[in-house]
Amino acid sequence: MTGTPENTADAGRSGPATLRAWAELLRLPALFTVPGDALAGAAAVAGRVDSRTLLAVGSSLCLYEAGMALNDWADRAEDARERPHRPLPSGRVRPAAALTAACAFTAAGLGLASRAGRPALAVAAPLAATVWAYDLALKHTPAGPVAMAAARGLDLLLGAAATSGRPRAALPSAALLSAHTLAVTAVSRRETTGGSAAAPLAALATTATLTGLLPRRWDTRPGRRTPTPATALTTALATAYALTSARPCLHAALNPSPPLVQRAVGGGVRAMIPLQAALSARAGAPVTALVTAALAPLARRFARKVSVT
Repeated sequence: MTGTPENTADAGRSGPATLRAWAELLRLPALFTVPGDALAGAAAVAGRVDSRTLLAVGSSLCLYEAGMALNDWADRAEDARERPHRPLPSGRVRPAAALTAACAFTAAGLGLASRAGRPALAVAAPLAATVWAYDLALKHTPAGPVAMAAARGLDLLLGAAATSGRPRAALPSAALLSAHTLAVTAVSRRETTGGSAAAPLAALATTATLTGLLPRRWDTRPGRRTPTPATALTTALATAYALTSARPCLHAALNPSPPLVQRAVGGGVRAMIPLQAALSARAGAPVTALVTAALAPLARRFARKVSVT
């Protein structure tokens, strides 16, 4: 029986079991999808990465994990009914510890952003507010997917603001990343119940649209409005994004059962990495793109041990 004092005590005495419980709570494989946000933002405005970009990456990681811990704390009653194996309802992690972790990660994220400069903090503060608003109030409302999409877009702009202080040039990249996030979040709302092909079909259409847009980059210099040629790397990464996201979405659309919907969500989360890499490549930062793409195998490896959803 889950959640008994005996199980809780056993979990407290077992170091590996405790570490695994926290890895599940914080969704460790999904963490590899985070650095590419700030890196793509830096690529969009400067085509390079510096020490302030790395501070933005650290801030992003902390705020993301704050959201993961807060998510399970806020959903602990629902998880007790639908997902009793999760760390909080099973008693492997105490609710107070999860809430404390969320607060600590938020403080650390804002602290790192302040070290990167005022423009970075000006983006990190609304990002943190969006994370908390989503988990505590917006998640189960129609505004939930929009809030999650806004958080991802702000995360990319955080990297741009930290690197150059002028994130405006990164808005097109943030819009593409937000569109994908919106589609994946809409699918995730059915991952425990299934029953509807509408969200997977919409996600499939979004993937197709973004795949077509990724290789196109417009020359916006004064007097010009022409698309620049796509590099082979951008095209390859856009293809990798399409394959990672589209296949599980198609399966979920044909059979919207909970397991297949969950796979579609997992595929959509992992597809963040080639999407971020493609955004960096189209901005003229191939090294940043390759570094980001190298995170994908690590995400797949850890996903075999800990679920990303």
